Amino acid sequence: MPANEHSVHPVIVGVSPGQPTHVVLHAAQFALRFGAPLVCAHVNPGRYATAEAADGAVSSTSIDPDFADLREEIFDEKLAAGLAELLVDSGIEWRMLLLAGDIASALGHLAQTIDAAMIVVGSHESSVSGSIQEFFNRSIAVQLAHHQHRPVVVIPARPPGLESPTPWKQ
Repeated sequence: MPANEHSVHPVIVGVSPGQPTHVVLHAAQFALRFGAPLVCAHVNPGRYATAEAADGAVSSTSIDPDFADLREEIFDEKLAAGLAELLVDSGIEWRMLLLAGDIASALGHLAQTIDAAMIVVGSHESSVSGSIQEFFNRSIAVQLAHHQHRPVVVIPARPPGLESPTPWKQ
């Protein structure tokens, strides 16, 4: 996003296949209330950034030099289609970015680069295995909260009263 003296700080939302759609809808509501653009960022942890543009977009390469899958260099088509369908009538300006590396670090760096108002992420499903994994890996939200100077908004994976989250179409 080109910065100018009248620019509004964008809202970043971390997106991934299988994520409940209400996470993006909440982020879109924040963007609408702030009159800000929404940046839907997907981070591929199997790649690392090799170059960065002023708008936060990155070029990347695979961590494994023997793995060359060109599909990993573009935003996931199903995720992009799901976002387009979800945000078509949102009334906000939005775009998608494909990032690389550690998810929390990449989202935090993007927020710094584009001077974001906030970062919105979804929580993990509550389960015994999820709790153990969360304990050992620390959640993305916790990592962001410890290293950010801007708000980090965590949207529950399953809002109260919802039988099961509505995932992106697979």
